[in-house]
Amino acid sequence: MPDSPAVEIHGLVKRYGGRAVVDDLTLAARRGQVTAVLGPNGAGKTTTIECCEGLRAPDEGTVRVLGLDPVADARELRPRVGVMLQDGGLPTAVRPRELLEHLARMYAHPRELDDLVERLGLASFARTSVRRLSGGQRQRLALAAALVGRPELVFLDEPSAGMDPQSRHAVWALVRELRDEGVAVVLTTHLMDEAEDLADQVLVVDHGKVIAQGTVRELVQDGEDRTLRFETRPGLDVRAALGDGLTLVEPSPGTYTVTGTVDPQVVARLTAAAAAQDALLTRLTVGRRTLEDVFLDLTGRNLR
Repeated sequence: MPDSPAVEIHGLVKRYGGRAVVDDLTLAARRGQVTAVLGPNGAGKTTTIECCEGLRAPDEGTVRVLGLDPVADARELRPRVGVMLQDGGLPTAVRPRELLEHLARMYAHPRELDDLVERLGLASFARTSVRRLSGGQRQRLALAAALVGRPELVFLDEPSAGMDPQSRHAVWALVRELRDEGVAVVLTTHLMDEAEDLADQVLVVDHGKVIAQGTVRELVQDGEDRTLRFETRPGLDVRAALGDGLTLVEPSPGTYTVTGTVDPQVVARLTAAAAAQDALLTRLTVGRRTLEDVFLDLTGRNLR
């Protein structure tokens, strides 16, 4: 059904050793949209996607992919779904062009290989064995392998990891085209600018649950909120200069971030407070609140 979600999850629970790594998770990803799933390492993103791909069976809850059970209906789903793993999962002894030709023969209506090769810049290393490719080259090949069968739904795990800026923007352009063609794209990434640029819907997952969702604009609450960043002496006490509605954090010693309604008066008060303590504010920038700010506010700033 064209109007139904491409991926629909209700109350998903998956346990390892008695511990729930996915805990009553519910989400939906629609056709013709890019859905970005964000979260810190260990949040449950990969396990959730593996349940969607039929690689793991849920302990509780339901998972439907293109209206089908990804475990029970795996044979019917495989020709309709593309999967790009972060580590590629590619055979190392073959050459890229040979691999894509082999995969194309498995589908009734494969994508034109010359187009994929050109769009992803594979021609320069098409006859080099996979084991000799760089990380970014392997990622581009893995993406081509995921798309060769003209999938209705594609799962992309860190699609631009290890890529140079030119390759990354080529991949982003291709993802947008897939969306415009009506393909559902489920994207997991740690690159906030990638999610900001591509996602129609963003879901933030932590401790096995969806803790926030919406468009990028909704999540960053783009309006009066701005982010002020500056550097100064570590441990400087300027909180009294902030006023109500502003939050100050020190992500690293001597580097500060203020979020809220930042205006020239706030900057003036902070500058005066620093000067009173014989300190200067340097590298001062003001910009809108970003998805990375939201992500860190929701999931914390400490390493895990």
